[in-house]
Amino acid sequence: QVQLVESGGGLVQAGGSLIVSCAASGRTLGMGWFRQAPGKEREFVAAIIWSGGRANYADSVKGRFTISRDNAKNTVSLQMNRLKPEDTAVYYCAAGRAITAAGPYDYWGQGTQVTVSS
Repeated sequence: QVQLVESGGGLVQAGGSLIVSCAASGRTLGMGWFRQAPGKEREFVAAIIWSGGRANYADSVKGRFTISRDNAKNTVSLQMNRLKPEDTAVYYCAAGRAITAAGPYDYWGQGTQVTVSS
């Protein structure tokens, strides 16, 4: 069983930056981020393989978000730049056996709120 604890997030104006981080109690092949906005389904944001050598991004965040992983600390971070109001959501850390949108992801964090004001 791997436990995931998110940190970071908060309120930022459009065009600003935020970073969310996730600490894992164990190592998995892939770690990533999903998000869920009010009234919408959870959607894939980004994921990275354990070595940090390969990552996937949703089209909506490519060029603005960067995912990184520190295996020494068992953490994954998501640097979010040029934030838009439509990025507002609860961001969930996920860990599992893949780095694709489809997963599978076996472990999930509790989520952290990111709010982008216009």
